Amino acid sequence: MTQITETALRDAHQSLMATRLRTADILEAAPVLDQVGYAALEAWGGATFDSCLRFLAEDPWDRLSRVKKAAKNTPIQMLLRGQNLVGYRNYADDVVEEFVRLADKNGVDVFRIFDALNDTRNMEASIRAVKRLGKHAQGTISFTTSPFHTIEIFVGVARRLAELGCDSVCVKDMSGIITPADAHDLVRAIKQQVGLPVVLHSHCTSGIAPMAYQAAIEAGVDRVDCAISPFSGGTSQPATETVAYALKGTRNDAGIDFDALARATELFKTYREKYDALINPISERVDARVLAYQVPGGMLSNLISQLSVQRKLDRFEEVLAEVPRVRKDCGYPPLVTPTSQIVGVQAVFNVLLGRYKVVGNETKNLVKGMYGRTPAPIDPEFRKRILGKEEPVDGRPADYLEPELDKLRAEYEPTGLVKRPEDLLTLAMNPSVGKDFLSGSVQAEDAPWLRDRN
Repeated sequence: MTQITETALRDAHQSLMATRLRTADILEAAPVLDQVGYAALEAWGGATFDSCLRFLAEDPWDRLSRVKKAAKNTPIQMLLRGQNLVGYRNYADDVVEEFVRLADKNGVDVFRIFDALNDTRNMEASIRAVKRLGKHAQGTISFTTSPFHTIEIFVGVARRLAELGCDSVCVKDMSGIITPADAHDLVRAIKQQVGLPVVLHSHCTSGIAPMAYQAAIEAGVDRVDCAISPFSGGTSQPATETVAYALKGTRNDAGIDFDALARATELFKTYREKYDALINPISERVDARVLAYQVPGGMLSNLISQLSVQRKLDRFEEVLAEVPRVRKDCGYPPLVTPTSQIVGVQAVFNVLLGRYKVVGNETKNLVKGMYGRTPAPIDPEFRKRILGKEEPVDGRPADYLEPELDKLRAEYEPTGLVKRPEDLLTLAMNPSVGKDFLSGSVQAEDAPWLRDRN
């Protein structure tokens, strides 16, 4: 049996329409999806936390707890950025433990935990916290290709995740670049050498994902991530219906209730029409350039946005070509949050201002080792050029952080903004937007396309 995780409530709308699916629609959809027979509903984490606060004036914790109540039969899954949680920096271990505790309390059953550099030291605290609560810890490999990324290296990461106590391993192909051969060989190797259940997550950006899924299924993958068809394809995942029907009646039958799935599809067709103005046609196209540049869909749109603001969109192709050069200089990090943003911003600086004439603080921290150990050693001369006299570090990044929770309480509880423990974590994840949201000054962004259709 090959099970299916449904991504429509998190990654699919994050990939296609900038994470704008509203809680009201999610709550309408959750009980319908709950009848389909999915292994899990990915409904939280990733960019949803920030987007709820910043653009929708919605409480992400409230969304989570209500989704859990609306989908009583299906585990709720979240994407957790290891020591980054759902923020954009490393947090101290006590914050990690508190965040996981509250996520568990509000309804997360499966914690998909990853690190942008595949530095398992950055996943230790969150895995330990999840296991202490008795929930499912899904250790994750951020898939990429480079001279320093091999099947053997990835299996080594999976083996370490098993040693840390993970219940399953996810191969997370955020750029949609895993080939059928690599998918087959990697899944088979992890199954044979590590012995944990394996999940494959990919995107249709390059058009390869459906073939990679089939190869992984033949190799014995236990679960694949899919998106219901109105929210599938392009920078999203392969269609749930397509994969489920392909497996129907075989030894890999996903156990899907197709009548329930049909009802869910009809509902999501209305959402697809409702949010149509938010979906950029570029995000729905196959773009084989990702195979060379390895730029995920979200990173691609960010690059376009940065250049458009500066009226330099004519330099887009130069920036795309610069991305792999910056990535090589910085030790071949996989391009996923936050390293995708770091490499992308630096590539823009290099093209517009001259190579490394201006160096972002995040680039310095990446080269210094503050995000963890890069897959490839960084050339000493390049490091000296970026850091000057600063010395690099090689320890676990969180070991350089003092405990934060008491400091956060001392800072925010006197403001009156903290009405419950979750509010303190909201402020920790995003201080500026968190303050505005909890004070009631954030208003949902103007959405005339929704207003006109309601």
